[in-house]
Amino acid sequence: MQSRSLPVPDGLEGARVDQGLAKLLGFSRSFAAEVAEAGGVSQGGKVLGKSDRLSAGDWLEVSWTPKAEPTIVPVVLDNLDIIHDDDDIIVISKPTGVAAHPSMGWSGPTVLGALAGAGFTVSTSGAAERAGIVHRLDVGTSGLMVVAKSERAYTELKRQFHDREVEKIYHAIVQGRPDPLAGTIDAPIGRHPRHDWKFAITADGKHSVTHYETMEAFVRGALLKIHLETGRTHQIRVHMAAQHHPCVGDPLYGGDPQLAERLGLTRQWLHATELEFTHPGSGERVRFTAPYPEDLSHALDLLRLD
Repeated sequence: MQSRSLPVPDGLEGARVDQGLAKLLGFSRSFAAEVAEAGGVSQGGKVLGKSDRLSAGDWLEVSWTPKAEPTIVPVVLDNLDIIHDDDDIIVISKPTGVAAHPSMGWSGPTVLGALAGAGFTVSTSGAAERAGIVHRLDVGTSGLMVVAKSERAYTELKRQFHDREVEKIYHAIVQGRPDPLAGTIDAPIGRHPRHDWKFAITADGKHSVTHYETMEAFVRGALLKIHLETGRTHQIRVHMAAQHHPCVGDPLYGGDPQLAERLGLTRQWLHATELEFTHPGSGERVRFTAPYPEDLSHALDLLRLD
């Protein structure tokens, strides 16, 4: 058990407890919420919940049990498709239900664990539990990811993603038909003010831009081609839900669970189909594509029959 006693600075007046702890002690917001929910935070002798507000000048008493650092556990995944492999990079088509790397609270398989289980060695750059990872996909989103194998690849790919030189194309099926059929959504995304695991369009969120065009329309939805100009967590899901067109199979952001059940979906219909970047070794522009996995193809076929 560890504990700290510290004053609340003026800049955190009125901040939520979980937000304040994250800034004061360097916790992730989810871990800060867990500490508060366990009764580990008090202010002026009163135990606070994660959504209570802090008062500047008061002293916080915080007690917590440190979590073990996440580690990479090798695992064999039969459905991990290797799209490309060379000395600098490995490009995969990530299955649904697999996280990019280990993290607090996630006990399932990871891309790094699957690559280790398959005998691949990746770059050692970055935090130990995220070594070689230059971008991520949501656990429930399938499709293309590039992982750095060499140190030069890690540095160069991180730069390309940061400078928005990587072309990222997704296909998504959303409920209803967007109007207009093609357009751009430019709205900042931040943490949802009331739900720890959700994101939302917020005034103080990060700049986020999504371009979309309708490829095919159905009775109950539409197949979209989506180009991400930025890469925020849950960006496509948040932006499309804000337009009242949530991804099919995505109940977290308003998807109809009955429609998902009828289509046999247990996750959002969202797939990273194309990835284009400058190869960190050759300097040539390279492009990779990944076909839809079986569950998404089946749902698409059913929608076409309506």
